[in-house]
Amino acid sequence: MTLTDTEIRNARPKDKPYKLTDGQGLYLLVTPKGSKLWRLKYRIGGIEKTLSLGKYPQVSLKETRNKAFEAKQGLSSGIDPSQAKKAQKASDLGVESFETISREWFGKFSAGWASDHAERVIRLLERDVFPWLGEKIIKEITAPELLAVLRRIEVRGAVDTAHRARQTAGAVFRYAVATGRAERDPSGDLRGAIPPARGGHMAAITDPKRLGGLLRAIDAYEGGLIVRCALRLAPLVFVRPGELRRMEWAEVSVERGEWVIPGEKMKMREPHVVPLSKQVLGILEEIRPFTGAGRYVFPSPTSSNRPLSDMALLTALRRMGIAKEEMTIHGFRASASSLLNAQGWPSDVIERQLAHAERNKVRAAYNRHDYLPERRKMMQSWADYLDGLKAGMEVIPFRRVAE
Repeated sequence: MTLTDTEIRNARPKDKPYKLTDGQGLYLLVTPKGSKLWRLKYRIGGIEKTLSLGKYPQVSLKETRNKAFEAKQGLSSGIDPSQAKKAQKASDLGVESFETISREWFGKFSAGWASDHAERVIRLLERDVFPWLGEKIIKEITAPELLAVLRRIEVRGAVDTAHRARQTAGAVFRYAVATGRAERDPSGDLRGAIPPARGGHMAAITDPKRLGGLLRAIDAYEGGLIVRCALRLAPLVFVRPGELRRMEWAEVSVERGEWVIPGEKMKMREPHVVPLSKQVLGILEEIRPFTGAGRYVFPSPTSSNRPLSDMALLTALRRMGIAKEEMTIHGFRASASSLLNAQGWPSDVIERQLAHAERNKVRAAYNRHDYLPERRKMMQSWADYLDGLKAGMEVIPFRRVAE
């Protein structure tokens, strides 16, 4: 039950602090000295945090609920309300801090990015950069100070992330220079200061027998239904992980047997049609009673207003004993590309289904439905092929030309 003003006014202090909950993570903390403090509990990046929303009665119940609603709206876009509050405070004080300018830069440019990319960028800043540089005046930050932040990332083995952090910080510094709030970009002095990123392709299984074993392991996975269904769908549709996690019921047409991914979710910023095999439609019908009333096909277990996290599926693979050097979620794309090419499907049909970049921009404008009849046949044939691998049958590669 939600709180009332009468309950709050009548709350008396006890020997120990206690909570009066209002629901959805919002509660009133009553201290032994009689203070009544508003708090909002939330999770971001798998970490539980608490946001202070003021003191009762200075901040009323209605005002607090409005503040909590605004914080949750930010969370749905990947913005940590605690960090946003710090940045707003710094901005109100007229302090040109790194975090204030970073969030300004993010707000200006992220509208043109794919949503999963925007989420990764803001999460990287909030997790790995703001705790150490966020409150510093941006024009006073030196190359050694930035390097110390990057070293913290490097020592935990995340070299790729350290390079992305340097690149992102560099973009923020250059924006500050362009807007007259910094004199130079110190990230340029750090080229070569961090070991090269590993690079290379995402790990993928392309041997049919080993792929069949992985498919059987996925079917036997004992984790939650949402993750299990997403894992089962991944090899069948072989879209990018972010596109899969953000799949929405409104984008799916069972009647047409299509999933139309909006351009803003795609790497190439163009809408993409994914023909749905009978097997995919079966999985969707299995999960519909559990998530069909919401927005996302695969919502986060902590909030139906957010999709699964980018680590949820990868963590499930690791729990099944699949090493990172052996397979990634993105690797299902390479698996499909390799095996479909081996079966003789035309490369143009495969590439179109993978939604790879079209070098000819004039041709790309007409490509939304290119080869759609052929792709329908290919996707159903691919699903049947995977069923055969999963059943342990010896599936002999064959050359198949789309009619």
